[in-house]
This record gives sequence, C-alpha cells and structure tokens, in this order.
Amino acid sequence: METPAGKLMDELRSVITDAEELLRVTADQGGAKVQEVRERAEESLRAAREHLQGTGRQLDSQVREHPWAAVGIAAGIGLIAGILMARK
Repeated sequence: METPAGKLMDELRSVITDAEELLRVTADQGGAKVQEVRERAEESLRAAREHLQGTGRQLDSQVREHPWAAVGIAAGIGLIAGILMARK
C-alpha cells in the first residue's frame, strides 16, 4: 500500500519528468525568446527537483513522527474539498 506522501512525491516526480521531456522535444526551436524561456524553465526544474527531495524527506519524517495528525489533516482537507465541490 502506497502512502499519500509517497503518491504525492511520485506525481511531482512525474510532472518534473514530463517538463524535462517537453524541454527535450522543443530543443530544436529557435529564437532568443524561446532560449530564454527554456533556460528559466530548466533552472526552475532544477530548483524544484532539489526542493522536492528535501521536502520529501522532511514530510516523511513528520508523518512517521505524528501519523494520527497526518491522518486528521488529510481528512480535514478532504472534508473541505468535498464541501466546496458539493456547493456547485
């Protein structure tokens, strides 16, 4: 059984991988503006990857130290999301 934190980390890794693939596919696109955007995107991806690794370790540690608090927070978020979606 995969933990919610693990699932979130997998999804974030997938987003980063997809963004990297998009950068590779568009590598042959020319122009100064395109190059500038690509460089910013690459830097953002590097920063996101580093932040993701650090945050993942910290989140895992917190959930292991306080499992019931994590369950309560997740339930509360689910309840709020359910209420907001039902209001439509």
